[in-house]
Amino acid sequence: MSARPVKRSLTLRGHRTSVSLEDAFWNAFKDIAEEKKQPINALAADIDAERELETGLATAIRLFVLDHYKRKSES
Repeated sequence: MSARPVKRSLTLRGHRTSVSLEDAFWNAFKDIAEEKKQPINALAADIDAERELETGLATAIRLFVLDHYKRKSES
């Protein structure tokens, strides 16, 4: 597992973009999408639509993943 960010392509509402995340975040993000029965591109588009303009997409995804697991541990 790489600690260095890995760049992967996503399609958000018909537009291609690339996001750099560490393997642990990519794996967790894929797991969450699977858990929600949602394609990873759709989940990324939802996160993109909700993020603040000054927050990068990679940061927004990392925060989403952390928040998801934090909420799971509290319930």
